[in-house]
Amino acid sequence: MKTLVLFYSTYGHIYKMAEAMAEGAREVEGNEVVIKRVPETLPQSVLDQIGATQAQQAFSHIPVATPNELTEYDAIIFGTPTRYGNLCGQMQAYLDSTGGLWAKGALVGKVGGVFVSTATQHGGQETTIRSFHTELLHHGFVIVGLPYAWQGQMGHEEVTGGTPYGASTVAGGQGERQPSANELEGARYQGRHTAQIAKKLAS
Repeated sequence: MKTLVLFYSTYGHIYKMAEAMAEGAREVEGNEVVIKRVPETLPQSVLDQIGATQAQQAFSHIPVATPNELTEYDAIIFGTPTRYGNLCGQMQAYLDSTGGLWAKGALVGKVGGVFVSTATQHGGQETTIRSFHTELLHHGFVIVGLPYAWQGQMGHEEVTGGTPYGASTVAGGQGERQPSANELEGARYQGRHTAQIAKKLAS
């Protein structure tokens, strides 16, 4: 069995969540886990202007995924920062390039999930994941979220991400907040849970 954690990250928050997602998925016996990213679409001048160039050096070693290779995986977990309650342009551009796969039904029956980051607590985490789910349903994915069996999304003692639709983190208005221990544990749980579902379906 093979699982892909595919992400886009501007400042590294989603990359850290992707690593935790992969950690959880690797706990499932016989599961080969790969982390890849989607291509950057912003010009270098803009990346420099918004202070993303240096931040992205931390994950510049992660290879970029081609759309056609998605057929190689049993499960694909997508990570994106939120843009106005929707997925980021880089991830959307990548999905827009999968029309050939859609035409052939090449991704039908694969297991999929989504995780996100927002600047604020109520910055569109759930709407972004639900919007992403719509695109996955068009491809025929079997969608897996973050069930309430993970108790980390039940508390209210701290500011934290975590929704039944998927793992999430709050980055702060200037990207100053890093994923918390609770948010990373939610990502690990979702990664493990998604891989377990994929393994069951494959057996």
